[in-house]
Amino acid sequence: MNLTIDLAREVDGRWIAEIPELNILLYGTSREDAIRQAEDAARQIIADRIQRGTLPKTAVDAVFAVSV
Repeated sequence: MNLTIDLAREVDGRWIAEIPELNILLYGTSREDAIRQAEDAARQIIADRIQRGTLPKTAVDAVFAVSV
């Protein structure tokens, strides 16, 4: 499963990380923090969806691509 992390910076300095494929939108205090939070949330959502049977077990090997 290929996932894209789209990044943007707010005027107040916070970073926004969005993974459109999973409808995830998170704020971070830094670029790295936003990426980490987005990846962590994605892994949790993927694990939940695998457990529910809505994603195949191979989805656990998600690959993240960061786009600014």
